[in-house]
Amino acid sequence: MINILELTEICGRLGCKFSTNCSLSEHTTFKIGGNCSFLIEINSANSAAELVKYLRANEIKYAILGKGSNIIASDSGYDGVILHFGKEFSNISVYNTKVYADAGASLAAVCRKAQENGLSGMENLYGIPGSVGGGLYMNAGAYGSEMKDVVISAEYIDEEGNISSISVRDMMLSYRHSLFSERNCIITSVVFELTSSDSEKINQDMAECMHKRITKQPLEYPSAGSTFKRPEGSYASLLIEQCGLKGMSVGGAEVSTKHSGFVINKGGATCKDVLELCRRVKEIVLEKTGYSLELEPIILE
Repeated sequence: MINILELTEICGRLGCKFSTNCSLSEHTTFKIGGNCSFLIEINSANSAAELVKYLRANEIKYAILGKGSNIIASDSGYDGVILHFGKEFSNISVYNTKVYADAGASLAAVCRKAQENGLSGMENLYGIPGSVGGGLYMNAGAYGSEMKDVVISAEYIDEEGNISSISVRDMMLSYRHSLFSERNCIITSVVFELTSSDSEKINQDMAECMHKRITKQPLEYPSAGSTFKRPEGSYASLLIEQCGLKGMSVGGAEVSTKHSGFVINKGGATCKDVLELCRRVKEIVLEKTGYSLELEPIILE
C-alpha cells in the first residue's frame, strides 16, 4: 500500500518531481496504457538508491521506466510506483575518448555528443529510441552493432539498494540480454569507450543509419520497436512475412505492412489489442514454420 504522504515528503527532501495518476500512454512510445499511481522523476543515483531502499523496505510495488520504447503498458495501468529515468537525470560528458552518461540520457543524445567530439563507434545505434539505461539493460543493437561493443563500465543499484560499479566483462551481455535483466538491479550511469575520427564522416554515417530506419521501419506510427526477438536460425520478420501476416490486425493494433517485425498502433490500440495480435502471430508462425517467437518488449502491469 502506497503511503502518499510519506512518498511526497521523501521526494521533497530529495528534490525529485513527482505526479500521481498520470497516464502511461504519455510515457511509452506505443502510446498505450492506463494510469500509474505514483511517478517519480529521478534526479540522481543517490535519490534512486534511497527510494529503492524505501520501496523495498515497505514492500511497495515499483518499476523502472526510461524512454518507454520497449514497453507494453497494461490498459489497467500500474498500481505502484514508477521510477522515471528521464530528462532530470540525463547528463552527458566527454573526457578524451570516453563518454559518461546518466541512465536517463537518450541513446540518440549520446550519439550526437560523440559525433560533436569526433568520437566514432556508436553510429549504428543512432535512432534507437531508448535511454542509456534501457539500452544497456537489453543490450540494444542495430545494423551489426550492440551496446556491448562500446560500453566499458557502468554503475548500478544492487539488490540491497546500494550503488555498485561493474566492468563490461561481468555484465553477461548477449543478444537482448544482460546481467541486469537477470537480477533486480537498476543501471544509473554508463561509460562508453570510443575512437577518434572525423566528425563530418561520423555525421554522414549517422544520417545514413537514420535514413535506413525511416525507409525500412514504420516510424510514422507508435510502436515498441521490434516486437519479437530473433529466433535462432531465422528472423522474426521473415517468418511473419512468409506466413502472410503483414497487415493482420486486432482493434487498433496491426502487423506493419512496411516491416513485418513491428506491431504498430494504427490508432486507438489497447494493450489487449496488441497482446492478442501477438498471440495470434506466434500461434500461426509456430503452426506453419515450427519456430516459437518470443516477445521482445516488457509488459508493464
